[in-house]
Amino acid sequence: MAWLILGIAIVTEICWALSLKWAATLGSWQASAVPIALSFLNMGLLALAMKGIPAGTAYAVWTGLGAVGVIIGGVLFFGDRVNPAQIAFMAMIVVGVVGTKLFASA
Repeated sequence: MAWLILGIAIVTEICWALSLKWAATLGSWQASAVPIALSFLNMGLLALAMKGIPAGTAYAVWTGLGAVGVIIGGVLFFGDRVNPAQIAFMAMIVVGVVGTKLFASA
């Protein structure tokens, strides 16, 4: 169950980071409330996941997949560009996260 919660936290992390850019493009206080609300939800889910997963493992998976997800979301929603070297390094992050998960004790 902790891994499922961590997965939801990762999705929330990606939405949070992308909502920061979205809110900046709108420039209203109402839009700024979205990333604030998502940050509380995000941290709560991460903390809940850490009840069943070691903190270092949970944080490594959360930040790694969150970073890759934000890059992909930036490409899809904001027209951000990535080059082949960035794609290769993103693949290495995913390999590192998979290895972290495979060898985690929880």
